[in-house]
Amino acid sequence: MIKKIALFGTSADPPTAGHQMILKWLAKHYDLVAVWASDNPYKNHQTHLQHRVKMLQLLIEEIHPPQPQLKICPELSYLRSLMSVRQAQKIWGKESEYHLVIGSDLIVQVPRWYGVQDLLKQVKILIISRPNYPICTKDLKMIEELGGDYLIADLDAPAVSSTAYRETQDQTIVTTPIQDYIHHQKLYL
Repeated sequence: MIKKIALFGTSADPPTAGHQMILKWLAKHYDLVAVWASDNPYKNHQTHLQHRVKMLQLLIEEIHPPQPQLKICPELSYLRSLMSVRQAQKIWGKESEYHLVIGSDLIVQVPRWYGVQDLLKQVKILIISRPNYPICTKDLKMIEELGGDYLIADLDAPAVSSTAYRETQDQTIVTTPIQDYIHHQKLYL
């Protein structure tokens, strides 16, 4: 049987309660959800990758009941999504069905991604709608023209973001274990 695998790499700095909601949704729809922190070549990051990995781990550990299909996979952390997918295929095989999870804010970046046509041959893009980033028909058509296939999740992510946390320090944006970790490590000062 082909295993359905969601590839959830995020550059979240820090991961938020919204990311946790997405992970819960993915856990209900996929046999395996591979989760990792990565650096986005189009962003500047304030926090070292090791801290973002730890915060993702805390986010997953806090989910009850535990979801064993949610796995932290730092070995998938590459600057390029294509490299992450190739590594996933080495681990779980090419016969699995891979869905690369992206927020609707990233759709416009897809054509600029490294090896995008090769990438789109190996994965379906799973788009999570984000507030203030509507999913436009022209952007979806662009994915198709590049040879890709996509799905749109039937999930509306909450209107929270890592940027908003860094700017306001609003503690409702992150979960309590992450807030505690941030304070203990003296991050985002």
